[in-house]
This record gives sequence, C-alpha cells and structure tokens, in this order.
Amino acid sequence: MTLPNFVTLVEVGPRDGLQNEAILVPTDVKVSLIERLAECGLPVIEAGAFVSPKWVPQMADTADVFSNLSRKHGVVYSALTPNLRGLEAAQAAGVEEVAVFAAASETFSKKNINCTIADSIERFLPVCKAALSEGIRVRGYVSCVLGCPYEGEISPTHVRDVTGRLIDAGCYEVSLGDTIGCGTPDKAIKLVETCAELTPVGNLAAHFHDTYGQALANIYAVLHTGVATLDCSVSGLGGCPYAKGASGNVATEDVLYMLNGLGVDTGVNMAGLLEASAFISDKLGRQPSSKVALALNGPADRIN
Repeated sequence: MTLPNFVTLVEVGPRDGLQNEAILVPTDVKVSLIERLAECGLPVIEAGAFVSPKWVPQMADTADVFSNLSRKHGVVYSALTPNLRGLEAAQAAGVEEVAVFAAASETFSKKNINCTIADSIERFLPVCKAALSEGIRVRGYVSCVLGCPYEGEISPTHVRDVTGRLIDAGCYEVSLGDTIGCGTPDKAIKLVETCAELTPVGNLAAHFHDTYGQALANIYAVLHTGVATLDCSVSGLGGCPYAKGASGNVATEDVLYMLNGLGVDTGVNMAGLLEASAFISDKLGRQPSSKVALALNGPADRIN
C-alpha cells in the first residue's frame, strides 16, 4: 500500500507526556505549551485528564487548564475521562472529545487501573453512552499492544478483540499503544493487519514509545498498512511508570521530520514545533529527547 497523502498528528505531550513528571508543572506553563502546540498547526492536542488527583497529582489542575486556555478554532482539545465523574468534569470544562483507556494485558490492567480488561470496558460503557448522548466524541486507547512488562509478548488477536470492543462501545478511533516500546516493524504490521479484521484501518491510530529505538521504523511500517493517525509527544515527553526502562513517546519533532522527508502532509510547522519543544524543555530543566530538536538547535527562522 502506498503512503497516505495526509497524516493526522495527535499531540499527547501535555497529558501523557507530563503526567508522570515528579515535579508539578504550573498551570500557566501547561496552558502556554498547549497554545504553542496549537499555533504550530497540531490539529488534536490531549490537554489533560479528569482523574483522581490522589493517583495522578500532575493532572489535578486540568479544569483550570481548560478554563485558562485560548482555544484555537479547528483544534480539538481532548481529555482523558476514565469514569462518569471525570466525564461530568470534562463537560463542565467544555471538552469536546474525551478518551478512555484499556489494556491488552490482564496483569497490566490490574496493576494500572486495578481491574480486569473486561471490567474496565464495562466501566467505560456508561461513559461512552453519556458522552455520545451529549455530542462528545470518544477515543479509545489500548496499551501493551506489542508487549507487556509482566506478561511478555501479547497476541495480536487479543489486541484485535479489545480494540473491537472499544469500537463497539462507541469509540470513533482506537490508538494502539506500544507502552514499553518493544515492537519491531514486522510485528507492528502484523498487529495492524490483525486488528483490521474487526476494525477498519481508518479507525486505528498508532502510539509508539521509543525504548528500543524502533518507534520511527514502526511508524514507517504501519503507514504502509493505511494507518494515517499517529500519536506523538513534543520533546519526547513521557514514559511508563509500570515498565522498567521505558522511555517516552516518540518525539513529535522526529515524526514530523520523517513525514516531511516522505512528502506526507501534516499541516504542522516545524519551526513553531521546535519553539514549543524548547519552551517545555527549558521549563523542565533538561534537554529534549528529540533527535531533531537537538540537531536543529539554531534560530527557529532557519528551520523550514
């Protein structure tokens, strides 16, 4: 299959990227980061999560983030809502798209959200129903699709079935997450092809971590299966606290550089993206994880 002409980049840095930071990131910094990401042309930005502050203290200010955000027309600002209480908070904040998450590994599901896969999906059913009744779109996530820190390799058919159940629950799209970054291109292709037995490729997105340096290779591989939505994180922010050694999500800058080289349109401006990457890296007091950001560390107006 030929490469898609256009790929949608879903920016997950402000939520998935920041949620495990040990030091609380101020609300105004989060707002500024999200606004910078929107200005550079990213069409979908995961801006926060309406979850218990006891379990994810970094996301305790999500309502404040949304209330202080200058929303750009045409940009989708989404939030994670694992239960009805979270959905109600999202509605109050004017969120137009929410996300629910499941796992392809029973052990990971129990350790991460303290329930079985089946129970997690049962929890999401009323969330999806309520959201859809209010005109709020629902996106699904499946973690550990290519491997689990506790169970090892995960069967693609198991991922296929969990993905299908999320689609049946009302999710318009399901993001397939290589949580520990252990996947390789052939396995990534097999995963998508297997999931496509129940779910059209157009309803699948890819979410790769770069623990073993395979994320870009995996993305290139699944683009040839027809996948045209990619999750990525500015400056390579993120990681999995339940997976030893798991590095962050693939960096948005690196994905954009590859897609630009392939002639695939995204509508995202590299100069603006690099400015956003430099901004959050400076606020966190460290170098970006993005290879491209490190390589193109000159004035933004020199970067096309």
